[in-house]
Amino acid sequence: MKTITIPKFSLVVLVGATGAGKSTFAARHFLPTEVLSSDAFRALVGDDENDQSVTAEAFQALHAVAAQRLSLGRMTVIDATNVQPEARRPLVELAREYHVLPVAIVLDVPEKICLDRTAARTDRDAGPGVVRRQCASLSRSVGQLEREGFRRVVVLRGVAEVDAAQILREPAWADRSAESGPFDIIGDVHGCHAELADLLGLLGYQPDGDGVPRHPDGRSAVFLGDLVDRGPDTPGVLRTVMAMVAGGTALCVPGNHEHKLLRALRGRDVRVSHGLAESLAQLKAEPDGFRNRVVGFLGGLISHYVLDGGRLVVAHAGLPAQMHGRASAAVRAFALYGETTGETDEFGLPVRYPWAQDYRGSAMVVYGHTPVPEPTWLNNTICLDTGCVFGGRLTALRYPERELVSVTARRVYFEPRRPLEVPAPASPAAGDEGGRLLDVADVLGRRGVETRLRGRVPIPEQNAAAALEVMSRFAVDPRWLIYLPPTMAPVPASPANERPGLLEHPADALAAYRRDAVMALVCEEKHMGSRAVVIVCRTPEAALDWFGTRRGGIVYTRTGRRFFPDAAMEDALLHRLNGALAAAGLWDELGDWAALDCEIMPWSLKADDLVRGQYAAVGAAAVASLAAASEVVAAAGARGLEMAGLGGRTRQRLAAAQAFTGAYHPYVWPVSSLDDVRLAPFQVLARVDRHLLRTASRLAHASRATTIARRRPHRRDPPPPGGYQRRRC
Repeated sequence: MKTITIPKFSLVVLVGATGAGKSTFAARHFLPTEVLSSDAFRALVGDDENDQSVTAEAFQALHAVAAQRLSLGRMTVIDATNVQPEARRPLVELAREYHVLPVAIVLDVPEKICLDRTAARTDRDAGPGVVRRQCASLSRSVGQLEREGFRRVVVLRGVAEVDAAQILREPAWADRSAESGPFDIIGDVHGCHAELADLLGLLGYQPDGDGVPRHPDGRSAVFLGDLVDRGPDTPGVLRTVMAMVAGGTALCVPGNHEHKLLRALRGRDVRVSHGLAESLAQLKAEPDGFRNRVVGFLGGLISHYVLDGGRLVVAHAGLPAQMHGRASAAVRAFALYGETTGETDEFGLPVRYPWAQDYRGSAMVVYGHTPVPEPTWLNNTICLDTGCVFGGRLTALRYPERELVSVTARRVYFEPRRPLEVPAPASPAAGDEGGRLLDVADVLGRRGVETRLRGRVPIPEQNAAAALEVMSRFAVDPRWLIYLPPTMAPVPASPANERPGLLEHPADALAAYRRDAVMALVCEEKHMGSRAVVIVCRTPEAALDWFGTRRGGIVYTRTGRRFFPDAAMEDALLHRLNGALAAAGLWDELGDWAALDCEIMPWSLKADDLVRGQYAAVGAAAVASLAAASEVVAAAGARGLEMAGLGGRTRQRLAAAQAFTGAYHPYVWPVSSLDDVRLAPFQVLARVDRHLLRTASRLAHASRATTIARRRPHRRDPPPPGGYQRRRC
């Protein structure tokens, strides 16, 4: 029995003459949906599996379906003769395009058996000459499959070997999705062994009896490559990392510096630059055995890893979503070197293509390679190379906590060509202050939103198009729109027969929540204001990092429109709120920015037309008419007419009308400056490292909002119970 090992995700090309048993082999070892048969596609295109006149069209359709399956990461098996190089060439190109391993499984069955099988089939009209030519082509092809680009070639000779073969699917080398951590992901070390020891200690790693750093809580370290070059102790760094990897307490991906060092150690002709000389000199002083172990270690490193069920990807220079978990020369090159624009900056260094700006994948990507003054999140990616060897810091990301931990370099070990405080250029789009491009493809077509309680909520294409039309015309810059408040979800109306005249009653509401198994209920005062979302940034630099602008924040309505037409008033409010957060001591907890769900008063600030046209008009008409009616009824009663019933009902209606106007009057007052505006926050929605809306209780939201509200910086006292002097409405 011959066991054939193939990656779980690969392009398998069956090669064999007609009658070799390819379809039977495919049906035995693969799912029907995984197999793309040329005969089946001839039938789909031309209604007849034997119609050779539609072969070109059939293969065009087959290749199109194969491309779609490979783009989605599905195992794909091509069931066709594939005995000629020109038939295999487009399949190898497909594998390269979608970064999968092409595997050739050759069924080398004797020509006579193929002829006998073909002759016995009434549904095939392939003549003996066709079969003989295919067998001859197969004999010429077997020896050149690897040169054509097939990464694995398996030849099954004879019927017995074909029938006894077993297929074993193995995960891709980069697939470590079963490992969920927690992880401590460490940026570029570059020979800074003392700083690495400091950082591991700060993270909680302690040497075991063999001197291998281990974490008492079972955490694993992940090294992002560029362990070597430039720094003072490359051998020390390699010893630590190699021991941790061998001891099962760490993973490591290669960097471009490891790739170059490995070639040098293997005797290849490489240019000794960028700190390679330091590594070679330090390793030359080491025993031959250690250098040999280094060569074996570096030669076995995998380009990138997919971890935690596909939620985390680590690669030295980053990796686009379409390359995650894939295997090709292009994937390895990108993981090692990234991509450049072909330009050089004023320091003579290549300008990196800002792939993270275009990233839309669901996995978090953590990488290094390009030194940055501060790690910043961009589209769920983050660079951890903070230039330790250049006198910066050595930084780690604790996953899944998303917590950054760093130690400062003890000194400058290597002078950088580009000063560390100067960010690398990223070729931003014209007019885009932060260089972060918006992609219309993110919102076009049928979409869905993943929710914790209701799973995936589909968004029909026509709804997405309508929303895009409205938002593009009226909404603020979508980079600010991190949250839009949901519509109200009221409890069922109170039974009319039990509570006549009442739409809702607290007792009925509580009973409804109890029936829905709601265990805790938070009651908050409802102000009659206008709903608003306020995003305030601690510094202009934080605003630029996160939202692509140096504005201090923004205030927008529940529909995503700008709340204040007066930009000066908005800026003043954001300044005061920033001061309130600082005075409350919340910036240290929240990080670089905060988002608050609020109500802004007076209600008339945004709803002036509504107040004047509906509420005030209805209230004034009702009070005036019912007051006059009450006087008439009272006068009629004074003349001896029986008006008690009508008078009572009229007085009740007048009281209701006065209560109606009294309900909104406290929230209506003139606004001449920001001092006349009140902001009532009732929850803190988000912060830098995680969403409080998802992870904290509603009481925690309310507590933070209360802390902010108590500060009231530069704001005068609230209006009296009767409201300010009201305008005439």
